[in-house]
Amino acid sequence: MGKFVIKKTKTGTKFVLKATNGQVIADSEVYNSLASTKKGIASVARNAPIAAVEDQTVEGFAVEKNPKFELYTDKRGEFRFRLKARNGQIIAVSEGYKTMKACVNGVNSVKKNVVDAPTEFED
Repeated sequence: MGKFVIKKTKTGTKFVLKATNGQVIADSEVYNSLASTKKGIASVARNAPIAAVEDQTVEGFAVEKNPKFELYTDKRGEFRFRLKARNGQIIAVSEGYKTMKACVNGVNSVKKNVVDAPTEFED
């Protein structure tokens, strides 16, 4: 089982989702308040398991309804995903992956690890 870890930043708080092995598999934006950060976590936990996958790296890709994971290529040519909630807001993003297979594995890991994931605070 994964876990959400809330971290303080200079301008607020953010969270990361860690897999069972401790690897960070998704990251959030910086929120102004702890309450907003917790709402972001709840949104990821609610949306990730049911989110469709939209592969924007293929020409003529099928546009999926939100919630969805959008797979794309960044400026450095790495594969990434972003999770969008029902309202279209980006609620989690990934690191860069060298291969599409690794990126898809990241999506599957998020879907699996959010289920019943506890929340911890990092000092």
